[in-house]
Amino acid sequence: MAAPPVTVGTAVSVGWTFLSRTLFPSTGSADPFDNLALILFGWTGTLFILFAQTVAILAVMGGASRNFVRHILFGEPITVKATYKNLKDRFWALLAASLIISVLIIMVGGAIFYFGLTIGLVIVFLIAAVLSSIPPLAVIVGIIGSAAVIFLTLWLFFLVASRFAYVPQTITVEGLGVFSSIARSASLASGNVRRFAALFMFTILAVYSALAILYIPVGWYAWYQGVDFLNFFMDHDLIPAWYEITSQLLSQASVILLAPVWMVGLCLLYIDERVRHEGYDIELMAARRLGEIPDVPQDYLNPLQPALATSVEKAAPAAKASAGGFTSLDLK
Repeated sequence: MAAPPVTVGTAVSVGWTFLSRTLFPSTGSADPFDNLALILFGWTGTLFILFAQTVAILAVMGGASRNFVRHILFGEPITVKATYKNLKDRFWALLAASLIISVLIIMVGGAIFYFGLTIGLVIVFLIAAVLSSIPPLAVIVGIIGSAAVIFLTLWLFFLVASRFAYVPQTITVEGLGVFSSIARSASLASGNVRRFAALFMFTILAVYSALAILYIPVGWYAWYQGVDFLNFFMDHDLIPAWYEITSQLLSQASVILLAPVWMVGLCLLYIDERVRHEGYDIELMAARRLGEIPDVPQDYLNPLQPALATSVEKAAPAAKASAGGFTSLDLK
């Protein structure tokens, strides 16, 4: 499921690399400013391709989320066909939501890390400077203060990012619109920062630990061949094409491995949050045994929330009921 957008992104990325080399041949100078056009063109294209790929993967994850819930509800197999059918049915909503989420997380995350780390570390440095007359105390304060600043910055980032975690699920499972799905996701994710952060850290560490088995031999071989892969501004004529292509393939392979684990983890968190706060397990059982909830006239507010919305119109009463803070089968 994750392979199609990643494969297309990899092909475009490799093509962009060769295009940048063709349009802006290296000057052969070690000074990065002599190859500024090449560096800016290559990095700008790479960042744009990565951003577009991220948006596409988030949209595909939304389609897979509905397939995942149907698998739990009806025992239907999780297939590529069903996932992309769900993506097609809510394509524009998923695309718009994924675009908004990506932009917001990049902007807010960049601001949090830039200002949070900068201000926090400056304060720690000033405190350590005041205590410089007692070197051991200054070192201890500096280490503890730096660790605290990093921890608080990460916690603040996860606090913000977790509010958007369930947007794809609310669009495809509950049938909500773009902005109502963002509000619904923020409501569901309240108080879920630790589990979201744990899922994120586990996924990253597990996938990249496994990929290190491939990265390390490639890095050793490149170093043996004289490639200074740690120097980002080196002469691009000295970087062989095989190394750039191999590095991109390995990094994209990590995305293919990461996306399914991330999608399943978020779906489980989404279902768990609804079970804890809305009795979603009872709704799933009722839908499995009794079928869909009957329609009521539009003049009435239906307090019954379908376990799996079949259309945006049927999800509207559910959204109103959720906004009112109750569901029909909340057994808490």
